[in-house]
Amino acid sequence: MNKSRLAKDLQLYVVTDRHLARPRSLVEVCRAALETGVRTIQLREKGVPREEAVRAARELLALTRSFGAMLIINDDPLVCAEVQADGVHLGQEDVSAGVARRLLGPEVVIGVSVREPWEIRAAEEEGADYVAANLVFTTKTKTDISRPLGLPGVALLKEVTALPLVAIGGIDASNAAEVIRAGADGVAVVSAVMSAPDPAAACRNLFAAVAEGLRARRL
Repeated sequence: MNKSRLAKDLQLYVVTDRHLARPRSLVEVCRAALETGVRTIQLREKGVPREEAVRAARELLALTRSFGAMLIINDDPLVCAEVQADGVHLGQEDVSAGVARRLLGPEVVIGVSVREPWEIRAAEEEGADYVAANLVFTTKTKTDISRPLGLPGVALLKEVTALPLVAIGGIDASNAAEVIRAGADGVAVVSAVMSAPDPAAACRNLFAAVAEGLRARRL
């Protein structure tokens, strides 16, 4: 996919969490997000049986396709292949982007979580389409990392790559603009949308913050 097109599609990247979405379904929350113009949904199913993850992926893929948006599967290229999703997102402990590319083919979008410049270089060499600056700010939804990157970390990672860079971790409408100003092309959010009383309003506020950050970068 064209890098500039992909960067635009990643400006607001919604990551699912079925527990935070309750009592609403993931389909209900994601539909509200897609109706505001969200172009990328990541299905993140931690600790559920594979059959349940596949079922959720099929449901969300039907939804995202109806909006012309992308569905990215977290961690699992095999689930991505089985449901024919648009992409997969890999952590440093998952299979490499190169392995995923050989399995999934040239058209599937592959993202990789990174914290260090050398991880970006490896992702680029292995055919990743985008990278994600992992844990910008402290958040309860990501407890496996103790040291947040902060805004300087986002800026450093963007300096070393031409790939679209999304940022994740503790981001909401109050700080998304400064994350974009620091160099991110988009923001990935979990609780800011999944647990919002009004997910559509949360997305509109996030889009406004992203636009503010992009305008500031152009000045």
